[in-house]
Amino acid sequence: QVQLVESGGGSVQAGGSLRLSCAASRPTFTYYVMAWFRQVPGKERELIAAISWSGDSTKYADSVKGRFTISKDNAKNTVYLQMNSLKPEDTAVYYCAERVGEAIFISSNSYEYWGQGTQVTVSS
Repeated sequence: QVQLVESGGGSVQAGGSLRLSCAASRPTFTYYVMAWFRQVPGKERELIAAISWSGDSTKYADSVKGRFTISKDNAKNTVYLQMNSLKPEDTAVYYCAERVGEAIFISSNSYEYWGQGTQVTVSS
């Protein structure tokens, strides 16, 4: 069983930065993808960024390209989301997710494991 624990959410003014962390405890999988999704009330959960097990492949939503960076520390079993130049429209609950496999998928249905979510609020 995989457990994911997020941290680092909070409130920030527009233009500011936050870094989210997701610590994973898991059996040893050969291949996995870790991702960050976000969700606002009344909308579906959307993929923000994802990274392959090797770190060689990443994917970003168009809305965050150039502002957010996903990275991982395999020794710590932790994935990070560095969020810069934050905008009020980035306000959401952010979730860490993981799927077993090599391919990065956009749909939240493709991810088997989820963290509890962390609130990010950006004020104008």
